[in-house]
Amino acid sequence: MKPGAAIIVVIVTLLYSQFLQASAGWTDYVTVAELVPTDRHYYTFRLPVSENPSGCRNKTWFFQNYGSPGADKMFDALLEGIKSSIRLRVYVTGVCNLDGYSEISSVSIVP
Repeated sequence: MKPGAAIIVVIVTLLYSQFLQASAGWTDYVTVAELVPTDRHYYTFRLPVSENPSGCRNKTWFFQNYGSPGADKMFDALLEGIKSSIRLRVYVTGVCNLDGYSEISSVSIVP
């Protein structure tokens, strides 16, 4: 391998290492700290979790695309979590966005 190509491989690996380390799983149960609807194609929210199995750079911020199946129901669950101060957890997919937020695919509420 040429030295220039090796340097490019190292730089790309370092820049995208969060994508390589990401994994899926459930967070711990917490109350929602913040929910941010956006005019972009996704909403974001903050959960003060102590465990986030995704491996994404930002451990407490999450996102979901508005167009994903069930995204409206997950948004409603998060909103209810804020209104009622109930504890919930989310399932992270292992996908990280450019801000280092974890993508979710499910929300679970503690009765």
